Amino acid sequence: MNKFLKIFLIIIAVIAFGITAFLSVLTFKYPAVGAAPDLKIESTSAQIERGKYLANHVTVCIDCHSQRNWNVFAGPIVPGTEGKGGEKFNEKYGFPGTFYSKNITPSGMGGWTDGEIYRAITSGVSKNGKAFFPVMPYMNYNTMDTEDVKAIIAYLRTLKPIENKVPESSPNFPVNFMLRTMPKPAHPKQRPEKSDVLAYGKYLTGIAACDGCHTPQVKGKAIEGMYMAGGFEFPLFTGGVVRSSNLTSDQETGIGKWSKESFISRFKIYADSSMQKIPVQKGKFNTFMPWFMYAEMTEEDLGAIYTYLQSISPVKNQVEKFTPSK
Repeated sequence: MNKFLKIFLIIIAVIAFGITAFLSVLTFKYPAVGAAPDLKIESTSAQIERGKYLANHVTVCIDCHSQRNWNVFAGPIVPGTEGKGGEKFNEKYGFPGTFYSKNITPSGMGGWTDGEIYRAITSGVSKNGKAFFPVMPYMNYNTMDTEDVKAIIAYLRTLKPIENKVPESSPNFPVNFMLRTMPKPAHPKQRPEKSDVLAYGKYLTGIAACDGCHTPQVKGKAIEGMYMAGGFEFPLFTGGVVRSSNLTSDQETGIGKWSKESFISRFKIYADSSMQKIPVQKGKFNTFMPWFMYAEMTEEDLGAIYTYLQSISPVKNQVEKFTPSK
C-alpha cells in the first residue's frame, strides 16, 4: 500500500477514535448535575397559591405546557388544556430539531418525585437523566429561590390530570450530544425583599425569562451588548414575522420615556376578558407574548420589573414590530 495512503488512513482512524471517545464522554458523563435531591414537599394552601401565581403569571410554565388559540390575538390558553403539553417547537421557528413541551399534569408526572421535578425545573434534566433543550428556560430557573420552586411543584400536583401522550423531542446532530452539557446543578438564591425594589425586580425579570425573548441571538447565543434590546424574530403560525420589543431605557427606541404607570397599564389592559376575543386573520399582526397571563401579575411586581428595566443600560435599536408574509 502506498506510504502516504497508509498515513492518511491512520490519521482518519485517529480522528474517528477521538470523535467516538468524545461522544462517549458526552453520553456517559453528562448531564453532570447529580442525582435528584431527596425532597418531599408537604404543601400548604398558601404554598399552592404562591405556586399558582408564579406558574401562571410570572414564570408562566402553563403558557408553553398548554394549548393556545392562535386564531385570537396573543393566543389565550384554551380552557381545559392547562398543563397537557404537546406544543411543538421546530426548525420553522429556529430550533435545532423538533421539541415538544411535556405533560406536567399528574397524568404526565404522577410517577415523578418532588426532587425529580425540582431537578427538571432548575437543571433541565428529566426523570430518566435526559437533558432538555432549553426551550424551557431552566437556565433562568437555575437560581430561583428554593421556596418558589417548591411552591410551583406543589401547585403542579393540583392540576387536573389530562391524558396526553406527548411525542419524544428529537434534536438534530450534533445538538443531540452537545445539549447534554447545558444543564448545570441548581444554584438557588434567596428571593430579595420586596422593599429592595431594584433587586426584587431583577429577580422577577430573571425567573420570568424576559431576556429569552427580548435579547436577540445568533445560533442560540445572545448578541453581546444587546441585552433586552429586542428584535428577536418569531415566525407566526398565521403568517409573517413578529419581533420582540426593546425593553432597555433608551429614550427613542426603548421604554426610557415610559412612566411606571404606563408600563403597568400596558399589561393590565389584557386583564379585561373581552381582550381575549379579538380574532386575527391569516397574515395579520399577532404576538407570542402571553399578555393574558402577565396581566394578572400584581401591580407591585410589575412595578418592580419596571424599576429594574429602567436600570438597564440603554441600547439604541429600532425594532420593526411586524413584517407580513410576502
